[in-house]
Amino acid sequence: MARANKGWRGPQQEEAPAVVTVTGTGDAVASSGGTAVSGFRGLAVGTDQAGEAPVSVSSTGDATAIGGGFANAGYIGTLTVQAREPQEPALWPHQVGLIPPAARSFQLRGEADRLRMTVDGGGTAVLTQLLTGMGGVGKTQLAADYARTAWKDAGTSRGLDVLVWIAAHTRQAIVTGYGQAGVELCRADPNDAEQAARSFLAWLAPKSAAKPCRWLIVLDDVSDPADLRGLWPPDSLHGRTLVTTRRRDAALAADGRRTVEVGLFTEAEALSYLTASLTGHRRDHHADQLSALAGDLGHLPLALAQAAAYINDADESAAGYRQLLANRTTTLADTAPEALPDDQALPLNAAWSLSIDRADTLRPAGLARPTLQLIALLESSGIPQTVLTSEPALAYLTAHRTRTGLDPADEPAPVSAQDAARALRALHRLSLIDHIPQTPHRAIRVHQLIQRATRDALTPRQHEQATRAAADALIAAWPTTERDTDLGQALRTNTTALTKSAGITLYRPDVHTVLFRMGASLGYFGQVTAARDHYRQLSHVAHQELGPDHPDTLAARGSLARWQGESGDALGARDAFAELLEHAVRVLGEGHRHVLATRDNLARWQGEAGDASGAATAFAELLADRVRILGEDHRHVLATRNSLAQWRGRAGDASGAGIAFAELLADRVQTLGEDHPDTLVTRDNIARWRGETGDASGAASAFAELLADRVRVLGEGHPQTLTSRGNLARWRGEAGDAVGARDAFAALLEQMVQVLGQDHPDTLVIRSNLARWSGMAGDASGAVTAFAELLADRVRVLGEDHPQTLATRANLARWRGEAGDAVGARDAFAELQEHKTRVLGKDHPQTLVTREDLARWRGMAGDASGAATAFAELLADRVRVLGEDHLHSLITRDNIARCRGELGDASGAVTAFAELLADRVRVLGEDHPHTMATRSKLARWQRQVAAEQRGEQDALPR
Repeated sequence: MARANKGWRGPQQEEAPAVVTVTGTGDAVASSGGTAVSGFRGLAVGTDQAGEAPVSVSSTGDATAIGGGFANAGYIGTLTVQAREPQEPALWPHQVGLIPPAARSFQLRGEADRLRMTVDGGGTAVLTQLLTGMGGVGKTQLAADYARTAWKDAGTSRGLDVLVWIAAHTRQAIVTGYGQAGVELCRADPNDAEQAARSFLAWLAPKSAAKPCRWLIVLDDVSDPADLRGLWPPDSLHGRTLVTTRRRDAALAADGRRTVEVGLFTEAEALSYLTASLTGHRRDHHADQLSALAGDLGHLPLALAQAAAYINDADESAAGYRQLLANRTTTLADTAPEALPDDQALPLNAAWSLSIDRADTLRPAGLARPTLQLIALLESSGIPQTVLTSEPALAYLTAHRTRTGLDPADEPAPVSAQDAARALRALHRLSLIDHIPQTPHRAIRVHQLIQRATRDALTPRQHEQATRAAADALIAAWPTTERDTDLGQALRTNTTALTKSAGITLYRPDVHTVLFRMGASLGYFGQVTAARDHYRQLSHVAHQELGPDHPDTLAARGSLARWQGESGDALGARDAFAELLEHAVRVLGEGHRHVLATRDNLARWQGEAGDASGAATAFAELLADRVRILGEDHRHVLATRNSLAQWRGRAGDASGAGIAFAELLADRVQTLGEDHPDTLVTRDNIARWRGETGDASGAASAFAELLADRVRVLGEGHPQTLTSRGNLARWRGEAGDAVGARDAFAALLEQMVQVLGQDHPDTLVIRSNLARWSGMAGDASGAVTAFAELLADRVRVLGEDHPQTLATRANLARWRGEAGDAVGARDAFAELQEHKTRVLGKDHPQTLVTREDLARWRGMAGDASGAATAFAELLADRVRVLGEDHLHSLITRDNIARCRGELGDASGAVTAFAELLADRVRVLGEDHPHTMATRSKLARWQRQVAAEQRGEQDALPR
């Protein structure tokens, strides 16, 4: 027997071999069952007691004993060394490791049923299963329930023989767990864990001559797939393996292993959990508060457990805890109970820290953490990937790359879009996010509490830098022309999320562009009231933070005024722009671009408020100034020419409008190109005024050509494409195809609902057109029903006083009359006239239109004399407000001439129609439909006069 010693020692007695390794004082080696000692020690006596584990002492020297020897380094008192006989295998059933206790108020979930499925969809036995999911979703509890259920019948003909539970967070922990099982079940050497583990795995392999062993191995919380290399239990029809992990690497799911994704609690499960878990004096928590609390916590089981413990410990109410959560100064650490429930190891705020650290080590190293910092500021339910791979996002990742393991002296290489995408995959692999490239507009999804924990870890300076970077990234991802409604919605939702956590960061040193872009996008896609409210808040905060004279404050006021008008308050918009113009001139000067833009908007809303001629005059003056300041070809000059042509047409000069638009189109094609959206808008206006001047068929053809180009340039779902489709349907109807127009609007309505939704203002416009052309196609009763339903929805969406709501009331009244209820139509128009006078003013063109409708249905209801008087009074007002040659003034003269004839004055009717014909030829031209209709009416009343002269009662049926 060899003996080795280094250093002074006292007497020693020895009987049998053991293995003890000591380091730190020197080197001594004993082999063949000898003893090695390094350093001073006392007395060591060998005994026969079994089961001792190896002893390790450090920093005293080196001593190694092999072959059953003994080694010591440093001073010890009495050391007893015993001989060890091989341990007999444990009897079945046998359990190795402890199953975690069931959580309080444990919820049996659908994932538990999936775990118990013993075969897959193809009938193949499931031998290995992976429970994957983010930290805190309850994977361990589901695995523990599965294990307890499987172990319940242990020892019976259908139960398990062996159950092994291993806390598998490291490879060493797995080896140690396997080694313990090897010692207990197959006489493995307890002093060599690696060999004992291999012995156990070999023992698990099925053997034809041996009694089958029914086993279950649970590897809980595997943190790295590499930890299982060479340590997967063997496939056996008698054995099952269950792994819980946050990892989603492909290597884990290989070889036919079935993955069970563990998600959040359902709303019902979360409510049931809270109801069962909350105790104490406050047992009367309201269900709505509990449901809201579950929503605040994102239905995350870990968060619900810790919230319930906090509420119970503090005897707090659910509402009070929600207020604590909502407080922006509160961190997740503040919401954790002092004593964690259910043997939990970490408070909520630390639940994902190790996963983040691990993700940051995956390639490309150091990018997972800064990527998650950007994600933490955006919308949890879906972030477009283009946001996180944009240039501003890449710049942020480059500047904030985690330097752990990197040479601090190295200049960080620029991060590429591919690097950013790989960082997203790293976060996905650790279940910190869901990265789903197949849905690019919502490619990144993350739990709100992971976001909050990430934000909590940022310093104020880091939070500010990340916020500005996220805002820049949103702007970079926002297309100049918004063709994709889903992308627009995603970007707006993410901007809203960013503003909630940004505080005033997006207002310093000025208002970030993303806030203006969001409001414009809201309005662009028809959410006019939301755009108005957004700019109201924006202008309020800008005024507070930047002052009343800051350019961004003035710009916000301008946007607010615009969308105030778009939401129905044209008069309010006009007055707001007039006030803003005065302020902007004082602060910025007459020639500033913001001042010119304000004049542009003031002119427009002057027209929308009823003064079309005044709007045309204002645009003419603005055009001269813009040409002088900007030059003939500037896009703002071209836009002003577009507005001037439009308001000339609305002021009654339809022919002049058509000519002006044709000239503008040539210049826009030359300056902007044929496919520029502004060029297409001009073509839209040309087509419209072609129809307004009497060429309905030509307008339909022009809109058909324009529609094809808008589909090609903007896409099928773009709002302007849908507008062109609607205009084409309208002018086909005006050209005589009422049934075709009705069917086209019906088809368009389905597309509008799909693209924009039921309540989008443009969808409501299509419903209005469908109702109208249903009536024109012969279904007056159907038109009444459709307009009544539309009226209810417009009141709900737009309000009682919105111009489109008032227009719907007018259409409903008209079609009631067309359906045979002339008295009902008259009374409805009388009420509508009072409403429009109150909302729009007595001289507003739309108020005058309603007066004309009222006069008409008064006559249809039997009061021809009253109708004639009403038309005469209306003509005086229309000439005063609109001018003698306005289209509406000529229409009123037409009604007056007809009334004269119907009241018995055929000669007066002839005189009136003759005068009207001359003016319509002069204003509209010989071939305009109104001119031709007037010529036909004149001929009719001329025949009536001739018949009366012959003594006949009536020349032709009326």
